[in-house]
Amino acid sequence: MPTTHASPLVGRAAEVERLAALTGLTDSGTACAVVVAGDAGVGKTRLLTELAARAEPARVPTLVGHCTDIGDGALPFLPFGEMFGRLEAAEPDRFADLAARHPALLRLRPGRRAATSADGPDDSGRADLFDAVHAALEELAAPAGLLVLVEDLHWADPSTRDLVTLLFTRGFAGQVAVVASYRSDDLHRRHPLRARAAEWARLPGVERLQVGPLPDADVRLLVRGLCSGLTAEPDVREIVRRAEGNAFFAEELALARAAGDAALPADLADLLLLRLDRLDDAPRTVVRAVACAGRPVAHELLVHVLDLDDEALEGAVRTAVDSNVLVPVDGTAYAFRHALLAEVVYDDLLPGERQRLHAAYVRSLQAGGTEGTAGELAHHALAAQDVTTAVIAGIQAGDDAAAVGGPHEAATHYLRVLGLLDRPGAPDVDGTDLTVRAADALLASGHPHRSADLIADFLRQRPGGPTGSDRARLLLAQAAALREIDTDVSALDVTAEAITLAAEDPSLRARALTAHAYAAYDRGRDADATRFAEEAHELASARDQPRVASEAAMLLGRLKEGSGDPDASLAALGEVVSQARRDDDVVALIRGLHLTGTILFEVGELTRARTVYLEAAAIASEHGRPWSPNGLDARLLACLTAYMTGDWDAVAAESDVSDQSPPPLVGVLFGALALSRAVARGDDDAARLLDQVREWWPRDAFVCVLSAGAAIDLHGQHGDVARAVAVHDEAVRTVSTLWHAEDGLFQARVRLGALLLGQLADAAARAGSDAEDLVGLGAAEANAAERTVSRATATGRPYAVEGRAWQARAKAEMLHLRWVAGIEPPGEDELIEAWQRAVDGFEDLGQPYECARSEARLARALRAAGRAQDASRLTERAVRTAERLGARPLLVELRDLTARPTPGSSTRGGHELTPREREVLALVAEGRTNGQIAGQLFISTKTASVHVSSILAKLGASGRTEAAAVARRRGLLADPR
Repeated sequence: MPTTHASPLVGRAAEVERLAALTGLTDSGTACAVVVAGDAGVGKTRLLTELAARAEPARVPTLVGHCTDIGDGALPFLPFGEMFGRLEAAEPDRFADLAARHPALLRLRPGRRAATSADGPDDSGRADLFDAVHAALEELAAPAGLLVLVEDLHWADPSTRDLVTLLFTRGFAGQVAVVASYRSDDLHRRHPLRARAAEWARLPGVERLQVGPLPDADVRLLVRGLCSGLTAEPDVREIVRRAEGNAFFAEELALARAAGDAALPADLADLLLLRLDRLDDAPRTVVRAVACAGRPVAHELLVHVLDLDDEALEGAVRTAVDSNVLVPVDGTAYAFRHALLAEVVYDDLLPGERQRLHAAYVRSLQAGGTEGTAGELAHHALAAQDVTTAVIAGIQAGDDAAAVGGPHEAATHYLRVLGLLDRPGAPDVDGTDLTVRAADALLASGHPHRSADLIADFLRQRPGGPTGSDRARLLLAQAAALREIDTDVSALDVTAEAITLAAEDPSLRARALTAHAYAAYDRGRDADATRFAEEAHELASARDQPRVASEAAMLLGRLKEGSGDPDASLAALGEVVSQARRDDDVVALIRGLHLTGTILFEVGELTRARTVYLEAAAIASEHGRPWSPNGLDARLLACLTAYMTGDWDAVAAESDVSDQSPPPLVGVLFGALALSRAVARGDDDAARLLDQVREWWPRDAFVCVLSAGAAIDLHGQHGDVARAVAVHDEAVRTVSTLWHAEDGLFQARVRLGALLLGQLADAAARAGSDAEDLVGLGAAEANAAERTVSRATATGRPYAVEGRAWQARAKAEMLHLRWVAGIEPPGEDELIEAWQRAVDGFEDLGQPYECARSEARLARALRAAGRAQDASRLTERAVRTAERLGARPLLVELRDLTARPTPGSSTRGGHELTPREREVLALVAEGRTNGQIAGQLFISTKTASVHVSSILAKLGASGRTEAAAVARRRGLLADPR
C-alpha cells in the first residue's frame, strides 16, 4: 500500500470512523470482515491507507495484498502470497516459525512450490493452504489483533475469491479484521465477483461499506487543499463540476490546472496523460516500464529491466514520485498512484514499446535474483512474442495452479499453451501429456463437455497418432468426461480400446480396467463391472497404486448393494472412506462419500444420505473442486434430498448458485430443482423457470429428468392436459435419445408416468365423452411403467425404495383414472388398497409432499366408499403437511375435498338427490352438455347448470364423469337394460 499521499483525506471522516469501529481499532469495536465497494477513483485505497495508519499507534500489525490486472497470468492466491512475502522479508524469523507449523504457506511464495509438490498436483493442497492461511492469520493476531487488507478484488483469480470467502465464512477466534475492496463500476453482469459479492453480503459477520461520490463541498475543500494557489472561483467551480464527486478525477483536474493547462481535455485518458507528457524522457521510461509490470515493481527488478545506471534510475523515479505519478510501496517497490493512471499509460504504449518492455521483464525474471511467478513470466513472454518462454512458463504456471488446488486457473494456462504449440519457434512439448492435463483440469473445474471436446479435437487433428500408451491416456481422460455428459460416444467403447492399448503398461492397464469397470456399471452390466474392478484392484495393489486401488474398491463396495446387500456395501465403502481420510486423498474421499450417500438414498435413508452428500460437497468446495463430477453430484443430490424430505427452505438456498459463477450447466441443473419447488408451491415464476431449463433438455438428460415431472404438474395445474401429455412425450423422447434407450424405457419414466396418470385422471373427472381416450393414453403409460420396473428387477439389482413408491403410485393412479372415467372401474376396496400402498411407500421413503398428494387421493376413495370419518382424518393430516410446505395447489385440492359431502350420501339422508336431479344425472351420465340437458328437459341452460353443480356437490365428485361413475357404483342410475 502506498506510504505517501498526494492529497489530504477530505470528506471521509464518517467512513474512516465506521471502518475503525468495524475492524476493532476503537475501544468499542469488535473485529469483523468488511467489503468496501466504490467506483474507480472514488477513494477506496486512500480510505484503506488511512485505516492502516490508524492501526499503527494501536500496535495492530497490517498485512496488505493486491490483486493485479495481468489477465489469467497470476498465480492463484497472489495477494496472500504478497502478504506473506512481505512478512518474510520484514520478519524472516517469525515467518520461518509460522511456516514450520504450517508448511503449506510456502506454496504461496514464488520458487517454493516445486519443493512442496514434487509428486505432482496435490488435491489436498488447497485445503491445507486454506487452513494454513487461516491459522497463520489467527496466530499473527496475538496479542494486539491483526488488520488484513485485500485490494482490487475485481481483478482477483477464482482461488483468491474462494479463500476470501472462506475467511469471511469461517471467521476468527481472535481479533482478525479482513477488509476487501473492489471497483463496483467494473462489475458487469457476468463478472465473476458480482455474484460472489452478493454472497458475501448475506454472510453473518460481514459488513458492507459503499464509498460514494464526495459532495461538492468536500470536492471544493480537496481542490483548495491540493492547490492553494488555485483561487479563481470559475476554475474551482469547473473542476468540481467535472469531477462529479470522484476524488481522483478532482486531483487530476486540479493539479493539471495548477500546472498551467488552461484548456483541459474533455477525455479523462487525455487528462491523465498530461501528467506523463510533463515528464522528461528518463522518468517517462520508468513510468512506462512500471505500467507494463501489472503490479508494484521492486526497485531491484527495475534495475534489470531498464538500461539506466543507478543514479539515472533513482533520479527518474524521484521525478515520477514528485510528480504524483508513482508512489513508493513498503520502501522496496513502486506503484502507480492510481490504477486508472496505470491503465491509461499502458494503453498509450505503441505495440513495439510494449513488446520491448515485456521482453525486458522476461530477461530479468529468467536471470534470477528477482522474484516472480511462472504465471507472470508466461504473461510477459506471450506479450513479448517469446513463444518458447511462454510455453515453458505457461506449463509451469498450470502445474503451480494445480498444486495449490486451482483447476480453473490450471486449465486456463494449459489451454493457452496448447494454442501456442503450432506457432513458429514453439519448443518440442509432449502435446499428449499437456492435453490430458488440460482435460483433467477442465473436468475438475466443472466443464466436462469442454474436456471431452478437447480430447476429441486432439485425436481428430492427428488421425495417425498418438498410439500405444499415449493414446490410452487420452482415451482415459476422454472416458472420464464422457461419463458426465450425454453424447453419442460410448465411454464403454473408449475404455475397452484403452485396455487393449495399455496391455504393455501394467500401471496404465490398472487405470484402464478401473475406468472400464465404472463404464460397465453405468450401463447396468454388473457382472462385467465386478470382474474388471476385481482385476483392477489386484493389479493396482500389486503396482502400489493406492488411488486406483481405492477407486476399484469403491466400485466393488457399490456393487455389493446391487447384489442385495446394502449393509455390506456401506461397510466396504466405509473402509475405503476411512483410508482416504488417513491418506488425505481428497478425490477418493469425495467419491467414496458420494457413493455412500447414493446407497443410503436408494435404501430410503434420505436424511442420512443428505448428511453424507453435504459433507462430500463441502470437501469438494473447500479443495477448489465444487463443480467436479462427484462434488457437483453430491451437492445436487443433497439439494434433491432436501426437496424430497420437505426442507424446501434449504432447496431455495442451495439451488440458488447465481452468486457463485458456476459453469452454465450447473446453474441449469439447480434451476431444475428450483422449478420443482416453485411448481409445488404454485409460485408465479414457475413458467419462467421452466422456459429456462427446457431449452437444455436436448443437451442434458439429467436436466430433463429433474424438471419434466414439474413441467407435467405445472400444465396440469392450469387444466391443460394436452400440454401435460405433450411435455411428457417430449421428455421421454429426449431422454431415450440421449441415454440410448431405444424402447423408451428408463428408470425415471415410472415417476413421469405416475405424474402423467394423475393429470389424466383429473382431466377424466372433468371430461365428457372423451374420457375413453384419456384412459387409453393412461393404459399405455401404465404398461410402460410396468415394463420399466420388470427390466430393472431382471438385472438382479434390488429396486430402490423410491422406485417402489412411484410404482405403487402409478398403479393407484391408473385405477383412479378408470374409476373416475367409469371404464372397467375397480372396486372401492381395490382402489383404497392401491392408494394405501402408495401412501405407505412415500411414508417409508420420508417424502412428505408426495405422501400428502397420495393421501388426498386415498381420502377421495374413502369418501366414495362412505368412510367419511377416515377420509377426514387423512385429509387433515395432508392439509397440515401442505400448509407446512406452503404447497398451495395441493391445499386447494384438499380444501375442495374437505368441503364436499360424502359421495353416495344421497342414499343416507340429508343430501338425497331430488327427482329432477336424478333425471339430470342420467343425462350427465350419457355425456350430455348443459345445453343439451336443458333442451331435452325444457328448462333453461342456467337451471341445468345449477342442477349439475348440486349433483356434483352431493356426490362429492370433482367432475361430470366422476359423478356418473360414482352414481353407477351407488346404484343411482337406472339399469340401461
